[in-house]
Amino acid sequence: MNPGLGLTIAVPRGALMKGTLELLDGLGVDTNEVRSNDRKLLFEDVGIVTMRPSDVPTYVEAGAADIGIVGKDVLMEQAGRDVYELLDLGFGGCLMVLASRAGDDPGAEALRRLGIMRVATKYPRIATRYLEDTGRQAEIVEVKGSVELAPLTGLVDSIVDLTATGTTLRENGLVVREEIAHSTARLIANPVSHKLRAREIDHVLAQLRTRLEQPDAG
Repeated sequence: MNPGLGLTIAVPRGALMKGTLELLDGLGVDTNEVRSNDRKLLFEDVGIVTMRPSDVPTYVEAGAADIGIVGKDVLMEQAGRDVYELLDLGFGGCLMVLASRAGDDPGAEALRRLGIMRVATKYPRIATRYLEDTGRQAEIVEVKGSVELAPLTGLVDSIVDLTATGTTLRENGLVVREEIAHSTARLIANPVSHKLRAREIDHVLAQLRTRLEQPDAG
């Protein structure tokens, strides 16, 4: 346990890790070992466990971590997880978008001709929900690698993916057709920990809110 926070924290590796560690530094957590050892996953002395972003809600829901930091996109995709979303941390901003090859919209054309479009994504639940809510029938193709490849090879008409700058889309000749949702890093908590460790979690929340209210926060 971290003597300063008294909590176990699930930290996402990847795009949100730098901002997360900076945030923890601001809370007085010593993250030096985490930064210097990219193979080690568990840092018991400071109460940090690092993992893939998509695993953060799993560990927090199960109580293996009291709190965690994760993108809103992951929470949207795993909407059934029993975790409390406590705070929008404001960093790691990205857009969930519907995109396709430049020119005439292949997805719209497929809907006109066939009544159904094919969409590749790493976020099948978000894509399905969005397209259903907007009255479109779609065959969802779940992919694990570079989603941008799918429309270029003719596998699908469109993609649903997360983008920070749009650079990768543009470099592959794709354009954003619709913006689905904005995603930023969120603080989540295990429901039992939220009750049993309310004092510690409330203290963390108070510190974070103070930092976010500062003009130079983030």
